[in-house]
Amino acid sequence: MKRPSTIAPAKGKLAVLLPGLGAVATTFIAGVALARRNLGTPVGSLTQMGTIRLGKRTEKRTPKIADFVPLAGLGDLCFGGWDIFEDDAYASAVHAHVLRAEHLEAVKTELSAIQPMKAVFYPEFVKRLHGTHTKRAPSKADMVNQLRADIRAFIQKNGCNRAVAVWCGSTEIYTEANEVHATASSFEKGLLASDPSITNSQMYAWALLKERVPFANGSPNLAVDFPAACELAREFRVPVAGKDFKTGQTLMKTIVAPGLKSRMLGIRGWYSTNILGNRDGEVLDDPESFRTKEVSKLSVLDTILERELYPKLYGDLVHKVRIDYYPPRGDDKEGWDNIDLFGWLDYPMQMKINFLCRDSILAAPIVLDLVLFLDLAQRAGLHGIQEWLSFYFKSPMHAPQINAEHDLFIQQKKLKNTLRWMMNEEPLTHLGNEYYQ
Repeated sequence: MKRPSTIAPAKGKLAVLLPGLGAVATTFIAGVALARRNLGTPVGSLTQMGTIRLGKRTEKRTPKIADFVPLAGLGDLCFGGWDIFEDDAYASAVHAHVLRAEHLEAVKTELSAIQPMKAVFYPEFVKRLHGTHTKRAPSKADMVNQLRADIRAFIQKNGCNRAVAVWCGSTEIYTEANEVHATASSFEKGLLASDPSITNSQMYAWALLKERVPFANGSPNLAVDFPAACELAREFRVPVAGKDFKTGQTLMKTIVAPGLKSRMLGIRGWYSTNILGNRDGEVLDDPESFRTKEVSKLSVLDTILERELYPKLYGDLVHKVRIDYYPPRGDDKEGWDNIDLFGWLDYPMQMKINFLCRDSILAAPIVLDLVLFLDLAQRAGLHGIQEWLSFYFKSPMHAPQINAEHDLFIQQKKLKNTLRWMMNEEPLTHLGNEYYQ
């Protein structure tokens, strides 16, 4: 990847397009609206709260990330989206039961003005939802054309200079790429034939890439991580990232597992279970949708622990993941982890983690950071897979010849070094020998 010689300034309004105007999307929009008015703090957002060290420690240069790279301002964001339910963003947020009434009432006018566009929705891919606010068309190619028309109309109507999109919709049934997904040409033919293996999220991704809109996939769906989409992203010079927001239990795994591995402690088993009661939980109550999420969540430990390199420590690891739909919890997810580990002379130990978290509260700052970083990447001329954004995902996209990096601390180092590289600052190795010479 070539270092950008210049980065176009963040001028004008930035359209933020969100397929799925549910709990995550409305929590994100409301949070940004509150932060604009100094009525809330964007905790969890690296772009708003984080700093970056430049040069040697003795130089004491540690600006805020927002002051270091030319990001769009919160006041420049203009929100739109699609949903299978016709509730506006305020009504959807009330239904989600994530934010308290005093927060929603403070930005009710702004949220109420956000009316979702009709969604592309083939119900065979999300079997537990039954929306009626949906498009009709003779073929999937026509569906993509309707989405492209929506994108252009939204940008024009709202006077936006550019756009970025983040998938905030539901988890679809488990699918794998086939010959239809092999090339851009084969995918276009599949759209014309309404191929049954082309999913809802793939149609959104295709339309957005065709309109040169950067796209991040916040779900475990096979939305943009297949050869045809990667080919299109390169051809149209559009940055893409994904997949599956790293929020609750998997976030903890990417923090704890690297720590245990760094001390060469062995792990015999890792059992994980979750309860949640929001719309995501309802969707995941379908075994086929759960399979998509399970594959995403299971991939983390294998890559971090590198079983093939440490067979004595992790070769016999048993890793189990469960998710139960429990309506009383709503968006307040609870995750339990039991870790059976061993140390010196194979003596056994156990670790228990009980994480009571709020799924959309953890996801909202991720959406904000992805919006601002993908827009930055586009203005810097970067395109294709943005592996430096792996920090935000359970199943990070990556080049086919390498493994994904799941260690949260390596991911953060990569993200910050990419920002340094963009701005012609030296990447940090943290070697530090120069202080002792």
